[in-house]
Amino acid sequence: MKFSNKIIALQESPIRKLATYAKTASDKGIHVYHLNIGQPDIETPDIYLSEIKSYDESIIKYAPSKGMPALLTAIKTYYEHFDIKINEDDVIVTSGASEAILFAISVICNARDDILIPEPFYTNTVNFFNQLSVNAIPIPTDESNGYQLPDKKVIEQLITAKTKAIFITNPNNPTGTVYGMEELRLIKDLAIEHDLFVIADEVYRTITFDGVTSHSFLTFDDLKEQLIIMDSVSKRYSSCGARIGALISKNKDFIYYAMKLAQARLSVSTLSQLGATKLYQIEPSYYQEIARVYEQRRNVMIDQLSHIEGVTYAIPKGAFYLLVSLPIEDTEVFAKWLLTDFNDQGETIFITPANDFYNHSTKGKHKIRLAFVNHEDTLKRAIAILRIALEKYLKL
Repeated sequence: MKFSNKIIALQESPIRKLATYAKTASDKGIHVYHLNIGQPDIETPDIYLSEIKSYDESIIKYAPSKGMPALLTAIKTYYEHFDIKINEDDVIVTSGASEAILFAISVICNARDDILIPEPFYTNTVNFFNQLSVNAIPIPTDESNGYQLPDKKVIEQLITAKTKAIFITNPNNPTGTVYGMEELRLIKDLAIEHDLFVIADEVYRTITFDGVTSHSFLTFDDLKEQLIIMDSVSKRYSSCGARIGALISKNKDFIYYAMKLAQARLSVSTLSQLGATKLYQIEPSYYQEIARVYEQRRNVMIDQLSHIEGVTYAIPKGAFYLLVSLPIEDTEVFAKWLLTDFNDQGETIFITPANDFYNHSTKGKHKIRLAFVNHEDTLKRAIAILRIALEKYLKL
């Protein structure tokens, strides 16, 4: 039996492909601190489960393909908190932001089209490109300036007749970079000048630090026909398993075509939509407090890392990830070693090697991504283990 070339070429998730080694370590009685995945330990708001538990129908029926009306209205109201006006007609509820990305690419791209994306990038995003035979064209960024976007000329040189869109995650995963209004205007201007779509993943937009604001591309009225937005309850409300996202665009033709895909997969979970409706109705003070918690955790992680010789990083201004450069040649080998051959007092850590966050290069071979989604005491111990492990590893 033969399998498709496409699936064979598809890379494994760097976040999950070492999970087997982590399980084996746990089965041996070793406590594993998970710094590898953006799964917050903050409790999901009670109203989510309460709403689901109160469901009193005798049948769990299909929801509308577009999304339940109450959820569409709740998403609209959520954006009003930021003085952003959208209509229910501009929104399609999706199975997480992941499905929203797949829908967006499917609607606007043919096979072998190009999408520009800042590098490093969330590797699963580019996996979605690959599934649809679309090329990811990296926009280079560097740790030295906080992974900010390069000048217009650098990006413009990457645009060809095959370019269909610029994909932006803001705040960024894995770097935690927040692109300011100047950079958003740069992307907007390029899109308008070259007739490109802007696909903006804004799922971390309420999680920012140091007084920094992450602005939405929806604030640009002159971009509305070319703009596609992804949102999700996963990170903002610590509801990753709910799998509720949103695809938003004021381009009526785009929504029309995306609805073909929504209808083909029938609908998103009825119960999850009921719970998510309540989440979107939470007042802004909730996620403002959540951002404060993550800022404290970031500060703890940075303080601990600052005592490790040879480690460098750019301080993230949003999301809950830190991209760290280590004084070793191959972090994937190191990450596996941590789970198979090392422990400190019966404990070790699970980290994400960063090479797969880069496109066909070795730029990330000495980097790791750390998620600061756990309590401060947990982070202190985990980074202490990293320091001890590095000292031992460098002597091998």
